[in-house]
Amino acid sequence: MYSSIQYAEVQSVEPLSPTLLRVHLTGGTLHAFEPNGATDAYINARFLPAGSPVTVPFTPEDVEQAGPEHRPRPRRFTIRRWDPGTQTLSIDFVVHGDVGYAGAWAQRAKPGDRLQFDGPGGSYRPSPTADWHLLAGDESALGAIGASLEALQPEARALAFVVVDGEANEIELPSDADVDVRWLHRATADDPESLLVDAIAGAAFPAGRFDVFVHGEAAEVRAVRRHLASERGVDLSTASISPYWRRTFTDEDWRRVKRQWMAEQLLDA
Repeated sequence: MYSSIQYAEVQSVEPLSPTLLRVHLTGGTLHAFEPNGATDAYINARFLPAGSPVTVPFTPEDVEQAGPEHRPRPRRFTIRRWDPGTQTLSIDFVVHGDVGYAGAWAQRAKPGDRLQFDGPGGSYRPSPTADWHLLAGDESALGAIGASLEALQPEARALAFVVVDGEANEIELPSDADVDVRWLHRATADDPESLLVDAIAGAAFPAGRFDVFVHGEAAEVRAVRRHLASERGVDLSTASISPYWRRTFTDEDWRRVKRQWMAEQLLDA
């Protein structure tokens, strides 16, 4: 867990929308950071509860001495961008007031604050041999979707479906490729929970072979997964499809049941 301590300092915090903040990290151990080339590359960040006497960088011994109530809470976050020239790591955080640890930390973050993490992990990158690319998700997947679109070559083509609260929550997704981004708004949807699968099911797909990246809320991702397998003939073994969170569940509750959820999802198709 702490075999190689990595940490960085907040350089700046950039508001992207009413519910999305981009935190730029630098310094610390980033001079030794080794990216893995994936566009869904992520770090396992470790957030200390408010009032914890533990400071970054910390060791297992530091946490043990402080007591279980001060243990860091692990959360996984996609790397939106790594700039090797400036050795800057940019992470997007979905924020909902003081709910949770990660979003609350991001809202309080100021230059010089430190964040400890492990990683990177991740394995997806748009296939250079695909005729086009399908990407879908919600705010929690925007970092990976944005990084993937940015990595595409000018001759590539992509179709992206992104669920957000409303028009104010749409952000810039720069790309040199031919990209069609379809924003889906919960606020005006008759059934927000079926918004993503309904949009994908009703879409006319471009011709040719496509690769798949679908991540976000568990039930929504599962519905899209079923549709792609049964109606679009997608080989699920070659697709990147996974839930990041689950509606009505806290992060801790979701972590406890996610393994079982994933096992049950495999039985769908």
